[in-house]
This record gives sequence, structure tokens and C-alpha cells, in this order.
Amino acid sequence: MQPIFTPNAPEAIGPYSQAIVHNGLVYTSGQIALNTQGVMSEGDIEAQTKQVFMNLKAILEQAGSSLQKVIKTSVFLSDMEHFNAMNAVYAEYFGNHKPARSTIAVKTLPKNALVEIECIAAI
Repeated sequence: MQPIFTPNAPEAIGPYSQAIVHNGLVYTSGQIALNTQGVMSEGDIEAQTKQVFMNLKAILEQAGSSLQKVIKTSVFLSDMEHFNAMNAVYAEYFGNHKPARSTIAVKTLPKNALVEIECIAAI
């Protein structure tokens, strides 16, 4: 197993890696809307989802993958009322590529984020 780190995404805020590569797959940790300085992105669900995707993109690229190679995502929302707005931004980043996905509403997310997304991608 190979841990992945890129300075182009926020450092982990706990005892975990940004991602792990194993057997030709990259498993990202959940990403919230932190910038590279570890500061939470200001703004609504759309702005936070865009920051999450910038983080995921940077981590996947560091691992030798890309958003177009994502197999599965897990999306965690602090409120299911954000689903349509998050989904619109999600569609912008994936285009015609449609990975498998689970979307789960949770009570709270780290740093009171509105959205957290993790993924598994091929390398």
C-alpha cells in the first residue's frame, strides 16, 4: 500500500492519508471544502462542492489517476435539501462519465462542512 500526498490539496486533519494506492486502485479519504491552507471554503453548497472536487482532482492526479477514472463515489450531505445543488456541480465535474454513487445524509460533517466526498478510482 502506498500513501498519497499532494500539497495541492489540504493535509489530512487527522491520523489518515489523503489517499492510498493499492492493486491499481486509488482510495481517497473523504474531502471537505478545505483549501490548501486548511481553511474552510466560505459559501453555499455549490461553492463547497467545487472546492471538494478541486481537492479530489489534485489527489487523484498525484496518484496517477483522474476524475474520468473514478469507479465509485460516496457523497455525504449535512442536509438532503442540498442534493439538487450538489448534484448539478457533481455533473459538471464528471460530464458524461457516471461512476457508481451512494449519497447519504448525515447529522454533521467535520468542521461543519455541507458536503464530503470520497472516491475509488482506477490508475
